Amino acid sequence: MKFIDESRIEVIAGNGGNGIASFRREKYIEKGGPDGGDGGRGGSVYAEADRNINTLVDFRFTKTFRARNGEPGRGSDCYGKGADDVILRMPVGTVITDLDSGEVIADLTHDGERALLAEGGKGGLGNLHFKSSTNRAPRQFTLGTEGQKRSLQLELKVLADVGLLGMPNAGKSTFIRAVSAARPKVADYPFTTLHPNLGVVRVSSEKSFVIADIPGLIEGAAEGAGLGHQFLRHLARTRLLLHLVDIAPAYEGTNPVSEARAILNELKKYDKSLYEKPRWLLLNKVDLLEDRDAKVEAFLREFSDYDRYFVISAIKGEGCKELTYAIMEHLLESNAREQEMIADSAQESDAGSI
Repeated sequence: MKFIDESRIEVIAGNGGNGIASFRREKYIEKGGPDGGDGGRGGSVYAEADRNINTLVDFRFTKTFRARNGEPGRGSDCYGKGADDVILRMPVGTVITDLDSGEVIADLTHDGERALLAEGGKGGLGNLHFKSSTNRAPRQFTLGTEGQKRSLQLELKVLADVGLLGMPNAGKSTFIRAVSAARPKVADYPFTTLHPNLGVVRVSSEKSFVIADIPGLIEGAAEGAGLGHQFLRHLARTRLLLHLVDIAPAYEGTNPVSEARAILNELKKYDKSLYEKPRWLLLNKVDLLEDRDAKVEAFLREFSDYDRYFVISAIKGEGCKELTYAIMEHLLESNAREQEMIADSAQESDAGSI
């Protein structure tokens, strides 16, 4: 299935049904009076997050979603039937933006979350509502209101705890295969990864985290070169970035330090908040080095823009287990700090309201 992570759609809610002016016409009732019913409510359009959906491919070809109108009112105190709502199921992590105003309507971050995209029109009132002691034969009624119509931008940002950064062929797909059950394509040529891959890393029976692999970046990615720039948004929700570097490049003249700096430059150009996230350095493919310690030391002398570093061989699994334990510990500590901040802010707000 083709991976689609953005789309533009139009949603049109149903109009409310009109009220009606009607009077009782029965053989043995001399003075019937008004009996016009109300119009029905127009159908609304909702978005609902569904964890079983992983892509926006359903919105690639179908671009317009329309709810039905409400039925008009009838005589004999009969109200028009309201229209059913339309539910659009979307992946968890979808951000929905109004194209006209730029307003973010919804950010669907958990399964089952529902957001109103376009509200259906209200049904009009029948003349039954306008009768009074002084107006016994009202002919007034109201029309139903129009439903909302919106043009929307859908953007999927995958929910992952950890994101992988690196040049093409740095070993990101091999790494995610080594630590999780995900099986992305691996080959000895660049750009084997064409769309994001997610893997669940289980550290124990009760502890796990989600890792995201995006297509490799190249110099000029922030200006649109290569594939990776299209998917950098998927790193926005991560709490830790792993910067993989091929320390034993297969091509002569390739400088790992220059490539590592190029990645960080593109990250900074694209989004400074991404650049400021916690970032660990992974020196990969050390199994191909004979003087590994000297090469690692030489690299670290020239490149120091990282929080922690690990030396690994993804293809052989060397160092990967220790790394996953360290990641899990970091995420647990991060969660604990977030909970403390939430508790402190709640206490401050309570104190301020007293």
